[in-house]
Amino acid sequence: MEKIVFYILALIMIVSAIASVSSRKMLRSVIYLLFVLIGVAGIYFLIDYNFLAAVQLTVYAGGIIVLVIFSVLLVHHIEMELEMAQLSKKILTGISCLIGLGLFLFIIYTNDFKVVENSKTTSVEAIGRGLLSYDSGGFILPFEVISILLLAAMIGAIIIGKGDKLTKNDDTL
Repeated sequence: MEKIVFYILALIMIVSAIASVSSRKMLRSVIYLLFVLIGVAGIYFLIDYNFLAAVQLTVYAGGIIVLVIFSVLLVHHIEMELEMAQLSKKILTGISCLIGLGLFLFIIYTNDFKVVENSKTTSVEAIGRGLLSYDSGGFILPFEVISILLLAAMIGAIIIGKGDKLTKNDDTL
């Protein structure tokens, strides 16, 4: 059953990735990318990495895609069509992809990967305690710095989004 779910997720991810890079509409490309990121989270759930899957859904499928959609709507028109690449560039890209795929498959099939037994497991509680710990090895300072950085980015996005409205209100005072 897990194999069938994996192949379904892989097929969805491959089709969505191809659609994302070949779509001429910018907003559709972002939505296809969302399906790819959700598929990656599904793979994480499938291999029982629940915390990583939750982070994938929250940060990438949630936050980053919303940011990209906001940027697309802010900078471009929603129905903007992207330019199609020249035939020579398409052929060069296809050849590069085939070379990369060949190298990837060569490395996968020529190496003998050994299974390593891992008896130590990490719970979500241990990850949370590590993130919010003040002790050595704790990550409370980077956690707080990232929250301030995200707050600054959100304020910057609001200022950019308002644009002329902020300067017009200042002139009337």
